[in-house]
Amino acid sequence: MVHGSDLRLFVLALVFTFTMLALSPLSLPVPEPDVSARTAGRTELRNVTLLVWWLPFGNGLQRTDCAASYGVPGCSVTADRREYERADAVIMHHRELAAKRSDLPTGVRPAAQKWIWMNFESPSHSGFLYEFDGMFNLTMSYRPGSDIFLPYGYLNRRRSAGQVRVNRKRGLVAWVISNWRPEQDRVQFYLRLRRFLPVDLYGRRFRPLLNDSVVRTVSAYKFYLAFENSIHLDYITEKLWHNALAAGAVPVVLGPPRENYERFLPADAFIHVQDFKGPRELAAYLKHLDRNPARYRRYLEWRRDYSVHVTTFWEEHYCTACQAVRACRHVNNTVTDLKFWFQS
Repeated sequence: MVHGSDLRLFVLALVFTFTMLALSPLSLPVPEPDVSARTAGRTELRNVTLLVWWLPFGNGLQRTDCAASYGVPGCSVTADRREYERADAVIMHHRELAAKRSDLPTGVRPAAQKWIWMNFESPSHSGFLYEFDGMFNLTMSYRPGSDIFLPYGYLNRRRSAGQVRVNRKRGLVAWVISNWRPEQDRVQFYLRLRRFLPVDLYGRRFRPLLNDSVVRTVSAYKFYLAFENSIHLDYITEKLWHNALAAGAVPVVLGPPRENYERFLPADAFIHVQDFKGPRELAAYLKHLDRNPARYRRYLEWRRDYSVHVTTFWEEHYCTACQAVRACRHVNNTVTDLKFWFQS
């Protein structure tokens, strides 16, 4: 006979099981090989020169072989501003654009040249958007409504079913955090969660990573707190794709609503904090899964059908942009609602 809290956990587990079976999607959004989104036009196989006006976060421009790495031939990526007049497209990262608006090109803009607005930060960290209405021809971001859609990661369906291996896990829950701010929702939730569940913290102020590797560190844990620094539609970052899924841990997510995550993941690939009344109930459920290997394994079964792709910054972005510019060479659109669109 089952009593009290054990009965509650048993019922909760059953609800989760049937909900996941009902909600698991048959297909998930993946960037198309011929990225063209809203501006699809006649595609020609000709060379494209992409000028990176500001290197994101000051990172150096690595040698980019789009044909070898991503199957995008005829793509030349350069940060040499002397190439401005002959560049087919100029890509501008929003963080530098917002801080260095006086450093925009001053020469005559070539008639066929595309300007691409690129941003992978959330609206909370994307100021001055209203200043750039009417300036760009294409948008590139993690949002599916972008002209060039490239999320932080995505799932590829396997050609044949794979095997699910559950490696021995030494730890229960891990969290890697470098930007600790007590006022953040994720920090406030953690502070309440740790009263009911031990969480191993890694990062700048906490434990050092194993061999300076997030994946190697987190791979020793059953669960990972994939908590976003701000909550916005579609803003699902490397915290889920790289830190949790690539490491083989089950992500416990705090971000947009569950239905938004389910646009990108099967319903049984993650645990959402909003599915629980609070940290106490979440902690009890994670402990329940820890004691029941068969139920824990259900959160890994999706791996039979999908593999995880983690987007490579910034090489993959440039190659994807080249492909999109080629696809929409004959289309001349202007983005007139940048702030309204990105913040909606």
